[in-house]
Amino acid sequence: MKNNIFENGKKLPLMEDFYTIQGEGFHAGKPAYFIRIGGCDIGCSWCDSKASWNIEHNKLIDINEIVEKVNKLPVKAVVVTGGEPCKYNLEPLCNLLKFNNIETYIETSGAYKLTGKWNWICLSPKRNSPPLKELLSIANELKVIIFDELDFKWAEENKKKVNKSCKLFLQPEWSRYEKNIFKIVDYVKINPEWNISLQIHKFMHIP
Repeated sequence: MKNNIFENGKKLPLMEDFYTIQGEGFHAGKPAYFIRIGGCDIGCSWCDSKASWNIEHNKLIDINEIVEKVNKLPVKAVVVTGGEPCKYNLEPLCNLLKFNNIETYIETSGAYKLTGKWNWICLSPKRNSPPLKELLSIANELKVIIFDELDFKWAEENKKKVNKSCKLFLQPEWSRYEKNIFKIVDYVKINPEWNISLQIHKFMHIP
C-alpha cells in the first residue's frame, strides 16, 4: 500500500487547487476554494476531468501547504472534489480546515466510505459504480448528471433513497448540453421536486 495511503491523509495527490466561483448545484454562484484530488476508478466516459484519474500524474502535497494557501484568501468555504476524493482519509484535512474556521464541502460519487466532518455533502452517483447506502442517507444534495435517457431513471432510483431534506438536481452533461437541456427542462416541469443545475462556470469561462 502506497506510503500507508499517503501518511493516512496527511498528504494528498493534488491535481489542482484554485479560488473561484462555485459553478454547479445548490451553492452555484458562491465563492469557494477548490481542492481537486487525483485518483479515480469510476471511469465515466464523459468525465470532464479525466486527467485526475491517474494519481501518478499528481503531486503529493502536505495538507498544511494547502490550508496555508486557503488562509491567505478571504474564502469561507472549501470544496473537495476529484477524481474521487473519498478514496483517501479526509479527516485530517477536514480537521485542519475547521480549526481555521473554513466550511467543508465535498462532491463524491458515494462509491467509497466518507471520512471527515462536512458542512455540505454533494452526492453525484454514477450508474457504473453505485453509491453506498450510508452516503445516500446523509447527502445534503443529490446531483445526477444527465448523459442519456437512462439517467432520468437512475435519478429517480436514487431520489427514493436519500433523506427528505436532500436537495435534488439534474445537470446536463456538458458535451450534450444542447441535446439534453430541453429534455431536462420538460422533465423538471413535470417533476417539480427536481431543480436544474447548470455548469455556470463554463458559461463564464472561469475555472
